[in-house]
Amino acid sequence: MEKNNRTDYGNEPFIVNIESASCENPYYRRILWTGDDLQVSLMSIPIGDEVGLERHPDNDQFIRIENGCAQVQMGNSAENLNIQNRVNSSYAVMVPAGVWHNIKNIGNVPLKIYTIYAPPHHPKGTVHETRKIAEAAED
Repeated sequence: MEKNNRTDYGNEPFIVNIESASCENPYYRRILWTGDDLQVSLMSIPIGDEVGLERHPDNDQFIRIENGCAQVQMGNSAENLNIQNRVNSSYAVMVPAGVWHNIKNIGNVPLKIYTIYAPPHHPKGTVHETRKIAEAAED
């Protein structure tokens, strides 16, 4: 990946070592690429922190764990997260639109993931340094 201030390479052909980009990302969320039909986001979840329980009514989501250890929770309601798995590097999680989900960092290093939304979910070029900043932006 080029080392410059550009945050979103969307709607242009783009080739990247996604593992390196994910592992080098220091931000809670950084949108890497936004197209018309999908979006790639890099995330770094601090030790003991989480993405936070959420659901995306209009977006399917693919989540890839690049480094670290996490507890994945999913279910059809916030009160019934009946799918719970411990995952680590090289695992992928597919979240259909409308499913409640959370990812908690249960390891001893920052959790490095990338996620693909279809269609795009966040504004093009979004960068959130922390989860607190991300939550404030979504309110």
